[in-house]
Amino acid sequence: MALALTVLSGVAWTVVYVVAIRIGFQQRTYAIPAVALALNIAWESIYGISGLGTDPLVQTLINLAWAAADVLIIYTFLRYGRSELPHFVSRLMFVTWCVLIFATAYVVQWLFIVEFGWAGAPEYSAFLQNLLMSGLFIAMFVARQGSRGQSIVIAVAKWIGTLAPTIAFGILAGSAFIIGVGLLCTVFDLAYLGLLLWARQNLPLDSPTPNRDAVRSQASSVIETTDP
Repeated sequence: MALALTVLSGVAWTVVYVVAIRIGFQQRTYAIPAVALALNIAWESIYGISGLGTDPLVQTLINLAWAAADVLIIYTFLRYGRSELPHFVSRLMFVTWCVLIFATAYVVQWLFIVEFGWAGAPEYSAFLQNLLMSGLFIAMFVARQGSRGQSIVIAVAKWIGTLAPTIAFGILAGSAFIIGVGLLCTVFDLAYLGLLLWARQNLPLDSPTPNRDAVRSQASSVIETTDP
């Protein structure tokens, strides 16, 4: 049962990453929140590589596959992410911010290992960052004023990908922490899914919003028009 749930989670999260890559290149944006993306690649690379050296189980292979997919999503973030930020954010500021969040993600993951050991750290950190990610997806919806760069498929697959290990490591293994955090993830995931479904019915939000350069161009046009 636990193995089947692990495989289900692996498949669901792989769907998230594949769709996120497709959307990223198609809509010229990134489809997973930046902080969550940094925590994901840190978690997957650390436990994927360590798993190869100790006991290469199914989860280790899944972690490495996820890490490879995350590299492509990170590329979309680095290539298109600056256009999502206010115009005063320079290239240097964007690069500095990127280095900071990815370095911080690795430090946080190592602190979990120092505090809880290699046995407990993967589960504690994974569920906490999943809860953070669930909230960040809602924040992305609000920041972009709709569903641009997002997908109902991602929302559903993310929910299933988190619910499966909640059952495996929470309910079956008897962990109150994982059950509680996993259920909170479900609440946020379903709320996010509800927002996407509502947007599909009520708002014309599929077309990209103007990026920084487009806004500058429009502002310049207005100034030239009104200049006596």
